[in-house]
Amino acid sequence: MAKEWDIPSELQPDSADYSFDLDKVLSAVVGLRATAPSDAFTASALGTEREGSGVVIGDDGLLLTMGYLITEAETVWITSADGKATPGHALAFDGETGFGLVQPLGKLNLPKLEFGESAGVKLGDSVLFASSGGRRRAIETKVVGRQEFAGYWEYLLDEAIFTAPAHPFWGGGALIGQDGKLLGVGSLILQQGDGKGRRHDMNMIVPIDMLAPILGDLRRFGQVNRPARPWLGVYAMEDDETVVIGGLADGGPADRAGLRTGDHVLSVEDEEVTDLAGLWRGVWACGPAGSKVTLMVRRDERQLPVSIATVDRRTLLKSPRMH
Repeated sequence: MAKEWDIPSELQPDSADYSFDLDKVLSAVVGLRATAPSDAFTASALGTEREGSGVVIGDDGLLLTMGYLITEAETVWITSADGKATPGHALAFDGETGFGLVQPLGKLNLPKLEFGESAGVKLGDSVLFASSGGRRRAIETKVVGRQEFAGYWEYLLDEAIFTAPAHPFWGGGALIGQDGKLLGVGSLILQQGDGKGRRHDMNMIVPIDMLAPILGDLRRFGQVNRPARPWLGVYAMEDDETVVIGGLADGGPADRAGLRTGDHVLSVEDEEVTDLAGLWRGVWACGPAGSKVTLMVRRDERQLPVSIATVDRRTLLKSPRMH
């Protein structure tokens, strides 16, 4: 791996500072490279070549990662710190949490990370954020936030974990506590202003406590056995106490219903909307996938209702190729 990919040495962890075997714990974080077909539904948004990390969580080598890395993947390759490459199978994806699972198709001979308790993580806690590559790809960081996170792609976490300084290779990386246990999986890098015109990077982490209730279903069925949420096919953003449609999935429900980029969403089923979290919660409260959702939008100087026949987004995705 090229030197320019390394974390600066002053930010890398020192094994002398930890009571656990640091190198052994970090070896459980592996590289993932996935390829999706050009006609995959997610290809335009996520590309066809995706790269990130995964974390060994099972005695059989089962890997936990973020689902956007492996959704619709035809091929998955797993690379350990010593450079060994092993094929894998995109086993599962959960759109609500964002978690994904990869099953190795060969023995990894790597330790697994035990689950910690992300509910116990406090502001100011010192933690490690590691991508594949051992100590030179790990960073000592701190918890700087625990709060709701609403994503523009119809995604919402009631409470995510935020860390800084940020790891530049966040996708699927492991957040590790002072006891060497897994606290969450890296999803995003975000910027926040400090009120003085400066921007600070931070990582958003999906807490590991969200996995336990759904892990059995993901392993057995490839998805969680619950009614699918209604999906609009919109990309939205907040703008001065309103929500603006920033983009539409081509041919998606909202696109077919006549919603337009630039529309301001005022309400969902007559309930006022002022932020992304309110929009997503309002849509999901309308019932399962297939329910009709009426948005009141402002377009130019007009207000008009847009009725959208929602769908289950999973029906638009290609199933992973069996090996």
